[in-house]
Amino acid sequence: MGAPQGVAEAVGCVTPAQCRSVGSAARATMPAVTVEEQKQAAATAAAEVVEDGMIVGLGTGSTVAHLLTALSARRDGLPAVRYVATSPRTAELAARLGLRVEPFAAVDRLDLAIDGADQVAPDGWLVKGGGAAHTREKVVAAAAARFVVVVDAGKPVDRLRAPIPLEVLEFGLDSTLRRLAALGPVRRRDVPPSPDGGVIVDYVGVVGDPAELATRLSGTPGVVEHGLFPSAMVADVVIGTGDGVSWRKVRGAAT
Repeated sequence: MGAPQGVAEAVGCVTPAQCRSVGSAARATMPAVTVEEQKQAAATAAAEVVEDGMIVGLGTGSTVAHLLTALSARRDGLPAVRYVATSPRTAELAARLGLRVEPFAAVDRLDLAIDGADQVAPDGWLVKGGGAAHTREKVVAAAAARFVVVVDAGKPVDRLRAPIPLEVLEFGLDSTLRRLAALGPVRRRDVPPSPDGGVIVDYVGVVGDPAELATRLSGTPGVVEHGLFPSAMVADVVIGTGDGVSWRKVRGAAT
């Protein structure tokens, strides 16, 4: 299933110039459309992808909060949908809105996952983890047959930049930070632990090739997970703009 009817598709947005034009056009009208309104528009469009009977993974963050509201508005028409949340706060809000949330262990598949992102590169690579739940978000996105990313017009970028969120173990933290410092500067973020008790650190060095950096971060003992998400994981990016919603396909959804 592609973009919902009435939503523009921007399938050809694959170069930095093309993707910058999406953000530039929106920024020109931004005084009339706030960032939150852009998030809401994109989240509402993404909610239309959910079909009855699906098992859907839910991300974490402010854009997902808009998604939950949109899904709640549709719940009478989606009585058999079940949801898996990536954080306690998403689970709590979803439950308050009347959505059926189940433990990940209770489901045998995920048909769809929907989440926000901090940055979206032209080739579909993402930076996630501003909400400190990127490890769970990556597990859920990787398990889903289709991963849809929902963002406002400020999130598409010409290339990925720091900070790159990391979840690291509390055990041996100083040793892990020294190893990470060999790759580039890092700083501990002053936030609560991840949903699984990990320490949140930001890599603030040069990103360069995200695939290469991802490999080096993953190979550092003590790093639980990093916030670089490969384009192969992403099916679609839904961008709320000053003119409505743009639906960009990154890859074909799995069948």
